[in-house]
Amino acid sequence: MTSSAEEETCKNPDRLYNEGEKSIIGEQLDQHQATATIGKPHTCDQCEKSFWSSGNLKIHKRTHTGEKPFTCEQCEKSFSRSDALKIHKRTHTGENPFTCDQCGKSFNQSGYLKVHKRIHTGEKPFTCDQCGKSFSQSGDLKIHKRIHTGEKPFTCDQCEKSFTQSGHLKIHKRTHTGEKPFTCDQCEKSFTDSRSLKRHQIIHTGEKPFTCDQCGKSFTDSCSLKRHQIIHTGEKPFTCDQCGKSFSQSGELKIHKRIHTGEKPFTCDQCGKSFTDSRSLKRHQIIHTGEKPFTCDQCGKSFSQSGDLKIHKRIHTGEKPFTCDQCEKSFSQSGHLKKHQRTHTGEKPFTCDQCGKSFSQSGDLKIHKRIHTGEKPFTCDQCEKSFSQSGHLKKHQRTHTGEKPYSCDQCEKSFTDSCSLKRHQRIHSFDQWKKEFSDSYSVKLHQPTHTGEKPDICAPCEEFQRTGPHGRTPSLVD
Repeated sequence: MTSSAEEETCKNPDRLYNEGEKSIIGEQLDQHQATATIGKPHTCDQCEKSFWSSGNLKIHKRTHTGEKPFTCEQCEKSFSRSDALKIHKRTHTGENPFTCDQCGKSFNQSGYLKVHKRIHTGEKPFTCDQCGKSFSQSGDLKIHKRIHTGEKPFTCDQCEKSFTQSGHLKIHKRTHTGEKPFTCDQCEKSFTDSRSLKRHQIIHTGEKPFTCDQCGKSFTDSCSLKRHQIIHTGEKPFTCDQCGKSFSQSGELKIHKRIHTGEKPFTCDQCGKSFTDSRSLKRHQIIHTGEKPFTCDQCGKSFSQSGDLKIHKRIHTGEKPFTCDQCEKSFSQSGHLKKHQRTHTGEKPFTCDQCGKSFSQSGDLKIHKRIHTGEKPFTCDQCEKSFSQSGHLKKHQRTHTGEKPYSCDQCEKSFTDSCSLKRHQRIHSFDQWKKEFSDSYSVKLHQPTHTGEKPDICAPCEEFQRTGPHGRTPSLVD
């Protein structure tokens, strides 16, 4: 054993060590300095990669052979290096020996701590050479560069859809297996990924931590905030190359293009109906489950979508944020305003492909087409009579229930539908005019103008009404 007095220190600046300069004794120093001079003497005979020591070469060769001699005694997972096994064992023991001196958060690897500290320092040493965007980790930069190259190296073996990240592929595969490993501890609803669960849990807490600095509106996640902020800029950088329509999000453009291609890749596994986007499918599936997780805190009415609840609440608040710029009439929903504006423009964009008749609303066209098809999808459960519109069925069902919800405000007589009430109210209007006539016959002749009745007239009387008492057509002078 060489004494400490004989120790020498390598001063070769090209040789790096774990912690500063390393003391090497006698022949070890000579051997080390030789390797520093001649480079990396140990070369892999398969890929020609070189290493400083034979031990490192031995470890490297396991990448070619697949050898993993170090096995965890608890879960039997194997590793090619002993230090990798040591780090792995901390997942069982819960040991996190590397602690951040600023926030106290602990990690099981020193590398994780190093990356974490960049949160405090703001350091982002890895920069994209194409767009200049910087990242705190080299792996994040590598993934980001795929945006520029279009590379999607991870492909699903069932539907051949490709992804830029392995994690995204893993989550996607759950759409085929039906696996939903992340479960809400409050309502037991399950999700395919942790982010979806986290977004869902905000429904229960009501938390909206992401706030717009321009209008103060808050959101449950950063993506929703980012999409909202484009409203203020008006920016729509994504344009359809077929119709020229522009969108603020690339995803919106992708979904829009399916209008041109007719593609509907999202199919309901219960009824087979297909949709252009996953959100539409998700909304549809609630029809089968009957789930309504969004409840009004004022009247207790529940809804399947948070947006529907938001619109409903305007009934209580009286809020009508959408105003027509021509007549200043206000509406609680943007869609209602859009339909209303067509009364000013006369626009009827929905045309029947069989008879050419046009409509201002798509729903009206859908109902109209049943005239051609003979479709009557609404059937009475008591007498099996069918109708082309749900409103007609509802009115018919009152013949069974005896319900008469439309009451006259003058005589309190009730009717099954609003049209019958309207016809009835003409009688009261006619009564007001009775005093204007000198005899009952004149009243009788005038009455049909209110009731809409067309009584039968004999031929001589009809000729008398047509020609007058002098055998000629009456004029204004007569």
